[in-house]
Amino acid sequence: MSARDTTTCCIAGGGPAGVMLGYLLARAGVSVTVLEKHKDFFRDFRGDTIHPSTLELMYELGLLEEFLKLPHQELPRISGQFGDFTFTGADFSHLPVHCKFIALMPQWDFLNFLATEGKRFNTFDLRLEHEATGLLEERGRVTGVRVTTPEGPKEIKADLVVACDGRHSTVRDAARLERIDLGVPIDVLWFRISRQANDPYQALGRIDYGQMLVLINRQEYFQAGLIVPKGSFDGVKAAGLPAFRKTLLTVAPFLSERVEEIMDWDQVKLLSVQINRLQTWDKPGLLCIGDAAHAMSPAGGVGINLAIQDAVATANLLAEPLREHRPIDGLLAGVQKRREFPARVIQSVQARVHNASLNFLGRPVKARVPWLMRTILQIPGLQRRTARWIGLGIRPEHINTSLDKTALRGTM
Repeated sequence: MSARDTTTCCIAGGGPAGVMLGYLLARAGVSVTVLEKHKDFFRDFRGDTIHPSTLELMYELGLLEEFLKLPHQELPRISGQFGDFTFTGADFSHLPVHCKFIALMPQWDFLNFLATEGKRFNTFDLRLEHEATGLLEERGRVTGVRVTTPEGPKEIKADLVVACDGRHSTVRDAARLERIDLGVPIDVLWFRISRQANDPYQALGRIDYGQMLVLINRQEYFQAGLIVPKGSFDGVKAAGLPAFRKTLLTVAPFLSERVEEIMDWDQVKLLSVQINRLQTWDKPGLLCIGDAAHAMSPAGGVGINLAIQDAVATANLLAEPLREHRPIDGLLAGVQKRREFPARVIQSVQARVHNASLNFLGRPVKARVPWLMRTILQIPGLQRRTARWIGLGIRPEHINTSLDKTALRGTM
């Protein structure tokens, strides 16, 4: 027979949305249990861009000074290269926030920082190696989750279950919520390659000879992503590693002999790009946010920040009624009402970017900037407007929950 625990809010998934929501609810005095199926946060190929909107939230929480002591790089503008044409796509220096840059930081450092801050509160319970595998339901209402743990199966009862377990959400699927899929014509092949101090760096990526390559600066190495047509990875592998290395050199010749570092296909991971969203984000006792509610493409690196905005909106709407154990089912739809519009707009832009990319993929000739693109990039103020869209997003959230000092460890 399964052991059973009880909490006020059980969050399935220890990603950015889950840990941020857990922190905010615990800070407001809500008993919250965050479930993370892995033994730690150290996993590769995750979003590493902390945008100005998220940095502003850290300021509002009084955490920014300590947060910026973590190793990171600051990106005040983002640029790209189209053939021999280098352009600036966004300039964050004019944003009305305290940090006018994108911080490049491994996601595990971000999550460890928030988890450590969360542990300051008696009401914060982070459980590693705990995987939500199903839902508990009574008379049509979700009342908790079934969990696999190192000690065996367990049940956790909760007033509210929040699915933050990503684009392949087990909790969402168990709830049988309808998903709308938007077709995506591309995938990304992720790998790492060593970086040298004098390497050029275009955060928006490089386009040339029918290839698109993104290089994320992690100081000692690049986290690299090669854009390929969807479903083409088997063909890429069949062509062999020498052909793959040659492809990289056509678009980024400065990598030179470093492409030889890729010696096995196990070093190359397929990210199957998805753009989808739920028709309805909730049912009685259950709410989905972040990628569980709306899977985003990597384009613009906005996914992590959009998920965090979802978490803030959720805490703003639900912290007080959860703390007071008031009925919350009628409030859940308010999260979708608040956050669906930004997700839909960004997904629409991402879909258009991906469809446009097909015009450049697979054409093995020197890329030349279309006159229309060159003209658009020279529109006065465009870089600032793009910076607002990428850096702050649409309908940015702010911290409206208060600190419950009685929840601090040693005060209860």
